[in-house]
Amino acid sequence: MVNISALPGGFPRGRPARHTFTEPAGSVFCCPRLTVVDPICSSKGCRNDATWELHWNNPKLHTPERRKIWLACDEHRASLSAFLEARGFLRETVART
Repeated sequence: MVNISALPGGFPRGRPARHTFTEPAGSVFCCPRLTVVDPICSSKGCRNDATWELHWNNPKLHTPERRKIWLACDEHRASLSAFLEARGFLRETVART
């Protein structure tokens, strides 16, 4: 049996970005837009500001157009990208504006 101990917040490896839904001003029929609340690196234990977005999907689970996003600081961009690339998940890397 394998025991996985979760980090504070409940995630065993890294953590997803915190999100909030916002709706553009004046829109009545528009879907809510997802924005990042705290752009912090997704690498385990890192608390640096995220400067990169790693867009990925798992083709066994997600449709081709679906994208999930990990955030990365300059220090962890390469290691997080390598993790996703080794599994064939990384689709693109985008600098945060």
